[in-house]
Amino acid sequence: MKKVVKNISIFLLFGYVATGIFLYINQRDFLYFPTAKIDTNYDEMTLDNENESINIIVVNEGNENAILYFGGNAESMAKSADYIAQQFPAFTIYLMNYRGYATSTGVATEEGLYSDALKLYDTIKPKHNRISIGGRSLGSGIATYVAAHREVSKLALITPFDSIESVAYSRYPIYPISLLLHDKYDSKSRVKDIKAETFIILAQKDSVIPKESTQKLISAFNPKQLQVCIIKNRGHVDISSDIKYYRIMQDFIGEG
Repeated sequence: MKKVVKNISIFLLFGYVATGIFLYINQRDFLYFPTAKIDTNYDEMTLDNENESINIIVVNEGNENAILYFGGNAESMAKSADYIAQQFPAFTIYLMNYRGYATSTGVATEEGLYSDALKLYDTIKPKHNRISIGGRSLGSGIATYVAAHREVSKLALITPFDSIESVAYSRYPIYPISLLLHDKYDSKSRVKDIKAETFIILAQKDSVIPKESTQKLISAFNPKQLQVCIIKNRGHVDISSDIKYYRIMQDFIGEG
């Protein structure tokens, strides 16, 4: 009997270690899902940064004020461009294809995407009076980073999290996530440095980002600085298909 228990213990330990190694080696494959190049009728700009070429789709070019939008980890900027352009006609909108997405070169990492986002902000700032930022899911982590390091008019976070570390721990609680994770996107720690008026939009039926993770981020903000809205009967992916989604975004961002 002792031998059986010992063999089972060894098997379980091996499975634990093997799974941990697999998650560690392939962790970025679970976080980033590069999208293919899709042709659009919009202008594009190339941002040269750290020996990489970052593709930016530019819609409604020539407006006084701008929006930088950072999408989800599998969101195609080309597919999002039409609808975003229609909803915010008074703003020039910059849609950044992350490293490894569309025609952007390189491999997506937290530090790399932060660097590209700041370079984009600094590049377009002289052209515009004010800049607002939108970030969805993974992009919310990039949006909070920029808002903590640059002057931002309005900050909109869609289905955001407090940190990727927190989200990963909720899925793999038996592993030392803080030691294993490369890209942590710790938005909560940056809230103290964000001065912009902020709007957080949640999906009632979000099965990707735990409610507790979003709530921790909400709790870190000064209530006077923050507005929160829940889109009912929508999930993480289809939240933007609700007619209310863009209406409340328009009300928050303003008319330009």
